[in-house]
Amino acid sequence: MKKASIVSIGNEILSGQTIDTNASWLGGKLLEIGTPVVSSYTVGDDIDAIVRSLKLAGDDAELVLITGGLGPTDDDLTRQGFAKFFGTELLLQNELLRKIEDFFAKRNLQMPAKNKIQAYIPAGAKALVNNLGTAPGIMAEISGRLFAVMPGVPSEMKQMFEELVLPELLQLLDGRAVVVKKLRCFGTGESNIAEMLGSLMNRGRNPLINCTASYSVITLHIIATAEDRDKAQRMAERDEKILTELLGELVYGTGRQTLAEVVGEKLAQQNKTIAVAESCTGGTLAKLLTDIPGASGYFTHGWITYSNAAKTSQLGVPADLIEDYGAVSEQTAAAMARCARKKAGTAFAIGITGIAGPSGGSEQKPVGLVYISVDSANGCETRHFIFSHVRIQAKRRDRDSIRLHAAQTALNMLRLKLQI
Repeated sequence: MKKASIVSIGNEILSGQTIDTNASWLGGKLLEIGTPVVSSYTVGDDIDAIVRSLKLAGDDAELVLITGGLGPTDDDLTRQGFAKFFGTELLLQNELLRKIEDFFAKRNLQMPAKNKIQAYIPAGAKALVNNLGTAPGIMAEISGRLFAVMPGVPSEMKQMFEELVLPELLQLLDGRAVVVKKLRCFGTGESNIAEMLGSLMNRGRNPLINCTASYSVITLHIIATAEDRDKAQRMAERDEKILTELLGELVYGTGRQTLAEVVGEKLAQQNKTIAVAESCTGGTLAKLLTDIPGASGYFTHGWITYSNAAKTSQLGVPADLIEDYGAVSEQTAAAMARCARKKAGTAFAIGITGIAGPSGGSEQKPVGLVYISVDSANGCETRHFIFSHVRIQAKRRDRDSIRLHAAQTALNMLRLKLQI
């Protein structure tokens, strides 16, 4: 099995000014084709540091993916570092220069002189065309290792990887065919899913089953490898069926489906409508629902009743109920959902109230406590959750994480009701 290493270049990453999302995205893409990432390096804009990192990465793996440092400014030194590592010089590629000039001409702009450096490629290397920007990528084979250098701009990197780098990687997989299926799950943690699947998740098994988590969404990657694509497809489909039967209602979708997409499809299919009344989530649930094209067919109303007064004046939640039980309570969440459904005239309504933090919690009602209520003609279900496990150091992101987890959980509660 081929292994991969990722090198991220840029002072802005080291200083924390830019979060390195490229490395995690590339790691996920490599996982899909059954290629494990065995190391990752982050270095600044320094030629000697870049050379050292490329040597280390090449010792670790047969595939080395590099991002960043291909811009036109003096601190963009990746091409120079790569040329030094490659043991060659930079040569001007006239065709690349014309493409860069055309990029500016189409926008009625004069190309700055500094952009000319982007048309220089190490002798003996292959240029990778950038259809979204001015920074071409670089690809070269060195001592049996494939090195691919891509821009740091995520949109440019992703397109270059998908269109130019990935096909090269697939050819290096010893002629094997790789098929990847994804199952999307919600409602339990990674460890519980691992226990449910048991030996199906053993390393070395084919298909290989990997597990990743993001905001409580668990994605199972079924990676089947065979001598031809048809066989790999059958193997992946067989495991997809086995896992779906084992996990039952925990599986909400496949591929890249989101909870909001699945819920929207079910609402549209059943000709049902939804309204939401949010407090601590501040409109996050409404945004997830309305991010889906066609949401106007089932989403009718959304209220952000952040204050107690708004819960009463806008929704009709009795003031004495809030005074007796508190704004963050089962009773208030249920009243928000019932009042929202009555006002909107919808089939379903969701009420959410909680403490997103970073302050405002107590021993009885800690930060992360959220009540979610789903009301329909069949009754009102209210549950409470404590999303303390999602907290991280950055207080702003604590708050965002709790809000997103709460909104996702509300969608899942609605999904399960739509399956009945």
